[in-house]
Amino acid sequence: MNYWLDLFTGTTWGEFQKAGGRVSGFRARMSTTVRKIQPRDMLLCYLTGVKRWVGALRVIGPSHDQSGIWSIAEFPERLEVETIIALSPEQGVPMAELEGKVVFYRGPEDAGKFRAFLRGSPRLFKRPQDAELIMRLLRDAEQNPVDRPVDPRKLARKPLFFTQERRGRKIVETIVSVPDSEADESGSDTMIVEPEPPEQSATKHTEIQYHLLSLGAEMGFDVWVARNDRNRTCNGKTLGDMPLMVAEIPTQFNEATNRTIELIDVLWIQGNSIVAAFEVESTTSIYSGLLRMSDLLVLQPNLEINLFLVAPEDRRAKAEQEILRPTFKLRAKPLSKACGFIGFSDLIKRLEAIRNLNLARSLKPDFLQGMAEYFDEENKT
Repeated sequence: MNYWLDLFTGTTWGEFQKAGGRVSGFRARMSTTVRKIQPRDMLLCYLTGVKRWVGALRVIGPSHDQSGIWSIAEFPERLEVETIIALSPEQGVPMAELEGKVVFYRGPEDAGKFRAFLRGSPRLFKRPQDAELIMRLLRDAEQNPVDRPVDPRKLARKPLFFTQERRGRKIVETIVSVPDSEADESGSDTMIVEPEPPEQSATKHTEIQYHLLSLGAEMGFDVWVARNDRNRTCNGKTLGDMPLMVAEIPTQFNEATNRTIELIDVLWIQGNSIVAAFEVESTTSIYSGLLRMSDLLVLQPNLEINLFLVAPEDRRAKAEQEILRPTFKLRAKPLSKACGFIGFSDLIKRLEAIRNLNLARSLKPDFLQGMAEYFDEENKT
């Protein structure tokens, strides 16, 4: 008997159980590996994102069931299974309990990547005692359940999306991932809570969002704030309740684009069009905000949108360095041409002048291009 890794998300694990827990599926490209799995082999089930071991399935044999069990993908390489152990995510076995006891998690240096063992499934456990340890922990968790809270965003995340790209004259469907904002890359398996940055930095990030949302509304635009920032407050107002705040983003885009857009810090919207997008970076990685903007331009190459990175002036050099990275620069439409840098202090001064002169209603969004700095060589004098 062999042991195999079987990866799930919180969503696909729930769908597997809802369908009766009798069929486990894998992607078509894994067909050769799936054929190596024999009756009575065991599949050990691991939840990505929340990093919990949640089940053990005994293989009965190949399955001809092709019903729509999962919403994210078809997973056509299917096995008929018998559920031996099935735990809720909250009562699952945290990966942290394996540290120093298995070959793929020998110590803190393996946290997060786990020596690439969790990159895909099915994958054979090369050392049976590792799988046997997980089985013992699963049985103990089943008999002596302990509730450990999980971040509902990690549990519900849908990391893969279908989209389309042009290859020559053909339009082909492809799968992309859209990571969560501030995605957890550590080895921690306790409840995932966003660490609070220093109070001054947290306040400045929220303050800049507040000013951008206020100005957008004063100019007559609908506005959007990133979903994970909607409960933040500034000047006694909750960002998600500010004037002209929309509950949903425009729906003319595909799911991957919408998922990318909803994580951007601030949007100005006119009808179904996004007029301007802002990533505000005070202490977090500048690179993560630029990646979201780059993803947006790749997903919607014909989209005409003003993109802005808003950060403290002392991070200007870092912003230039990141925007001119090859991954952003050597594209059909370089990010350095599409994304402008605006410093915090300059933005605040301009907004104060606009309000003092009551100019908001007469402004067009392209005024931002005049105050932004672009790091593309063609725009330098």
